[in-house]
Amino acid sequence: LVSNWTRGNKTLLQMALQSWMFSRLENWGTTSWLESMQTKVQDILGEDDKDRRVAVFVEACSVLKQYETMAAPSILEMALWKREIESG
Repeated sequence: LVSNWTRGNKTLLQMALQSWMFSRLENWGTTSWLESMQTKVQDILGEDDKDRRVAVFVEACSVLKQYETMAAPSILEMALWKREIESG
């Protein structure tokens, strides 16, 4: 989708990125991360140069991975805390 740029692919990519990236960040309650990622997705969608679009997409995926790494301990802590409350 990122390489073969048509109007339909652009719409499909926008929907996929919103579902995949934004829903994770919304669930974590990280507003600043969500806003940053929304900007990156708009940069991807607005880029006409294929190579630059691919580079921005790869960068966005890398940033999301960093966010996941930072959020993982908090998510695990919440799950363990919830389990303790429910069993207690």
